[in-house]
Amino acid sequence: MAVKIRLQRYGSNKRPFYRVVASDSRRARDGKFLEIIGTYEPILGEVKISSDKAQKWLDNGAQPTETVKSLFKKYNVLNK
Repeated sequence: MAVKIRLQRYGSNKRPFYRVVASDSRRARDGKFLEIIGTYEPILGEVKISSDKAQKWLDNGAQPTETVKSLFKKYNVLNK
């Protein structure tokens, strides 16, 4: 099973809200997930990600998507 750390979209039209989740790569984008790692609100520019959970999944071989990787770098999630 290949695990990816990716965004799940929630919210209404033009008001997106995302969860950062660890999910099986074969599942749908908004489908079943393994664990919630954090949240991202692009309109407010607010990111709340548990660096412990993210590091745990990365150590276990999960691959972040390009968007999640850029969020980690921009908000220094793994450097805390």
